[in-house]
Amino acid sequence: MTPPNPDDYEVGYDIPAALGMDEGDIQTPCLILDLDALERNIVKMGNYARAHGMRHRVHGKMHKSVDVAKLQQRLGGADGVCCQKVSEAEVFARGGITDILVSNQVRDPMKIDRLARMPKLGARVSVCVDDIANIAELSETAARHGTTLEILVEIDCGAERCGVSTPEEVVTIAQAALAAPGLNFAGIQAYQGAMQHLPEYAARKAKLDHAIAQVKQAVAALNAVGLTPALITGGGTGSYEFESTSGVYNELQCGSYAFMDADYGRILDENGQRIDAGQWENALFLLTQVMSHAKPDFAVCDAGLKVQSVDSGLPVIFGREDVTYLNCSDEHGVIADPKGVLKVGDKLRLVPGHCDPTCNLHDWYVGVRNGKVETLWPVSARGKAF
Repeated sequence: MTPPNPDDYEVGYDIPAALGMDEGDIQTPCLILDLDALERNIVKMGNYARAHGMRHRVHGKMHKSVDVAKLQQRLGGADGVCCQKVSEAEVFARGGITDILVSNQVRDPMKIDRLARMPKLGARVSVCVDDIANIAELSETAARHGTTLEILVEIDCGAERCGVSTPEEVVTIAQAALAAPGLNFAGIQAYQGAMQHLPEYAARKAKLDHAIAQVKQAVAALNAVGLTPALITGGGTGSYEFESTSGVYNELQCGSYAFMDADYGRILDENGQRIDAGQWENALFLLTQVMSHAKPDFAVCDAGLKVQSVDSGLPVIFGREDVTYLNCSDEHGVIADPKGVLKVGDKLRLVPGHCDPTCNLHDWYVGVRNGKVETLWPVSARGKAF
């Protein structure tokens, strides 16, 4: 897959900036990356994972960017990526990522066929299973294509979404995978997504204590039948400290730490400090411009619903306490400006409420350093939702 060349595009029509451009000339609204902050976040998580003897499989679904994933490998020592959809995973495989986990169930026959062909692109491909019938589906297709798929049995460890509920189910699926042509039992997927955004440290820990107990029971049951799982994977930006000190997990799946968003920023660490102040820096911003100030107390910017997801709350205006993002419609954002400090043309950095779906709305990341555009990265897997 040949990556798009920014030089082939016209600024202001199909791309928001050009290399070397002043930050003040970037066309809005668009996503910008503070490259210094991004690199510090990546290095910090890489150092943490290594210090705790953990693999780190970054969440490709967060940024959907082959370039960001490769930066995470180069600077942070990431071992591969998680994806949620087959088409998303295929983008990373075509882009040269060689260790990919589809941390989801794949049941549609055409999707299974594409999944089973993906190892031919040079990637080690893993997938989650929570139904023994899925083993036969995956096996038949992988055997037909002459490939191998790694199987992770998914445990429902509190999210009440996908996953099996008992150690006996884990053993049954693992044994079936081990016996099936074209498949290999690789381990356990145990990601507690429901608790990642709980603001209080103690509440998150309580949820993870329960999840860790379930995982240990499953591992004991597997060991009892001679099936020691090579991989116990899970953990996110809101919980990685618990999994990495659990004594049972050996791989993390943190994603949002690299960019950070307003919702994750509000969660508290063990000392009661917000993690966007004590642990991780905001590196992703939605750059917007004031387009109207017809009302004395309110400014209107060009960042509305079509360029951001507000499912986890409204964006926060970075570095400003004198103005507040109040509400949005399709194309407009309303900003409270009680002291009239803003003027038409002013540009503001917004910290999105939820980075993952916000990134999926854009075609490009504009990487900025020292006030200049240093790089332009496509959102490689944008729209790959099947």
